[in-house]
Formats: sequence, C-alpha cells, structure tokens
Amino acid sequence: MRISDLSRRSGVSVTTIKYYLREGLLPPGRQTAATQAEYDDQHLRRLRLIRALTGVRGLSVSTTREVLDALGEHAGDTHTLLGLTLGSVRVGEEPAEDAPEAGEVRALVEELGWDVHESAPARATLAETLSTLRSLGVPVDRRTLLPYARLAERTAELDLDQLDGIADPLEAAERALLLTVLLEPALMALRRLAQENESARRHAD
Repeated sequence: MRISDLSRRSGVSVTTIKYYLREGLLPPGRQTAATQAEYDDQHLRRLRLIRALTGVRGLSVSTTREVLDALGEHAGDTHTLLGLTLGSVRVGEEPAEDAPEAGEVRALVEELGWDVHESAPARATLAETLSTLRSLGVPVDRRTLLPYARLAERTAELDLDQLDGIADPLEAAERALLLTVLLEPALMALRRLAQENESARRHAD
C-alpha cells in the first residue's frame, strides 16, 4: 500500500507517519520510485503498536523507540515481549528504590508461587501503597492482599486468554496493551457496581 493508504487504514496522518519514519520508529517501505515507497501489513501493525505505546501507555517517542528495539531483539520470546509492551519489564530506566514494605511484597509473591521479576515496577507500586495505607491508619498487610491477589490471578488468566490464536507478535503486543490499559477503567467500574450491590445486600432495607 502507499503511504496515503497506510494513513487511511491506520488513522495516523501522513505527516505523523513521516515523522515516525524519520525517528526510526517505523521501518522504511520498499522503494518504488525516487519519492515513493510501498508499505505492507507489518507496517500497519507496527504503526498501531506505536500509537498504543505513545497514546495509551503515554510513552515518549524516545522510550517508544527503545521498547520497539527491544521487541525486535526478543521477537521469539512472547513472555518478554508482553512484559516490554505492558511495562512489567523496564526499558531505559533504573528500578525504583525499595519501599520499606518491599520485603512483605516479596513474601506475598513467594507465597502465591508467582514467577515475577525482582525489578518489576508493580512490586514497588504495591509496597508504596501498603506504606501509604498504613500511614493513614489502615491496617493492611499481605494477608489482607492475598484474596485480592487470587482474584487478580484469575483476571490475568482471562487477559491472556484473549491473546490465544494471535500468531503475529506485534498484533499480540498491541492487543495485550489495549486490553490491559483500556479495560482497567471498566474493571474499576465493575468493582464499584459490585460494591453497591453488596452494600444493598447487607445494609439496605
């Protein structure tokens, strides 16, 4: 397809596509003339992933380039590919320092038997959340989190089920990112609805 067709099918303007080409985010097309090139479905999939990384995950152009380069290095490793796309594997930044509750998070992960990298950003997020809750007088510990973790485990199974049958790694990465980030508000909304229902069951006349 020509660049105008690529623009129409992807929803990305020709100007932006040319910018991505200049910045090395999108590989060049097959040259057909001095000022013309052809693009294929692989360009379309990569362009959609770029949009998801910059627009949905909110990455900068430079970090997006680093993620895409890393994806290229791990094209045959689906686990690493998904980690890079979703941000559970860091690219271009140092892991945050451990919060005081990091040891408790480590113990929770070990009790669950989860295979999670030591530098996973979600570990630090969980530890910081525990610290904040305790500073506000909420006595939350890993025992409190354990049943929530089991629910999250089932949610993760449902997430990964959505990727079954997708052979193309770029398409799988894009789908995983969209499902994870864009579905999160819906999951929070379902939790609020369920809380209202449970409150009505327990307390309403």
